Amino acid sequence: MKLAIFFLLASFPALAQFMTGTAKSDSEKNFRAAKAKFLSFEKTHGHFFETRNIKMHYLTWGNPKDTPLIWLHGSLSTGYEMLPLADRLVQEGYFIIAPDYYGHGQTPVPKLDLSLYHVADDVNDLMRHLKIKKAVIGGWSRGGFIASAFYDAYPEKVSGLILEDGGSVATNTYYHKMDSTELIERVKSFSSQVFADTSYATELEAYEAFYDTNQNDDQFELLTWIRQNEKGAWVVAPGLWKLFNMSTYEESMDNIFRPTRSPLFAESMAVMEPKIIYRNLHVPMLILDPTDKEDLFPFESENAALKNKHPCLITHIIFSDTTHNIHAQRPEQFTSAVLLFLQSLKRIQK
Repeated sequence: MKLAIFFLLASFPALAQFMTGTAKSDSEKNFRAAKAKFLSFEKTHGHFFETRNIKMHYLTWGNPKDTPLIWLHGSLSTGYEMLPLADRLVQEGYFIIAPDYYGHGQTPVPKLDLSLYHVADDVNDLMRHLKIKKAVIGGWSRGGFIASAFYDAYPEKVSGLILEDGGSVATNTYYHKMDSTELIERVKSFSSQVFADTSYATELEAYEAFYDTNQNDDQFELLTWIRQNEKGAWVVAPGLWKLFNMSTYEESMDNIFRPTRSPLFAESMAVMEPKIIYRNLHVPMLILDPTDKEDLFPFESENAALKNKHPCLITHIIFSDTTHNIHAQRPEQFTSAVLLFLQSLKRIQK
């Protein structure tokens, strides 16, 4: 979800682990509970809308009359990314919209060659459908780049921007600073984490394969990834690595050095330059910046430079000892920072 390789499987831990020993009876019990909860949750919060490009799944929380916040998830995540945070934001008077973009959750990989800017078009279509004239647009990792693409394409529809470790600095900046040996080792380490498309005979088997035994809950949100293919088999995120152009080491290197060889979804990520997009920034922006030796985007100095260009508009918050996923690692601090920013927007708009 860059290529910069910004999607550690840790981005979505449940997709990084396989079941190791849950008893069959417990597994089936967990699955039944998860299925019931998932269907109930989707009935209340889940929706589909046919955009100009795709049949897009999205989640909503709250009152449509409240201030809209559109959140764009990171790679290997979905709109369910907002699940632990949404209720608090709703309590503070915000209407949360969280789409699944291409290949994630219940939104399929498109048949056409589409870019992050096409996702921005989808978000614009969704806003028109929901009769939203203007919204706060936020995103994590690749979602931050989509938020930047949206601002580039539809600046008049953005009241504020929230960029969580993505979208404020060109994605390959860090990789272009590395020497050849270091870069090759880094890319190979990420390439080794790619999981092959696998089919399962039943939905239960697919659920079991990605159930995280280190957690105690039923992990009902896993079911948003599982679908039947045209042959009737059950699959999880089919075609995702092909969409990223990261199935092999060679593809990842193309994303970094030869992006015009890559599909548009990957190419558009690699060539996006936020310094150009935000040369004429005219809305408040919150940059949430983790710092840690394992951070995928060590861009503190670049983010500070962007803030210096727009000191009255950009708030830059650094989260020490935090890796790529701030909202999961530091949920309270993340939510507090977001709410303070949103409240400042309300004061400005008054």
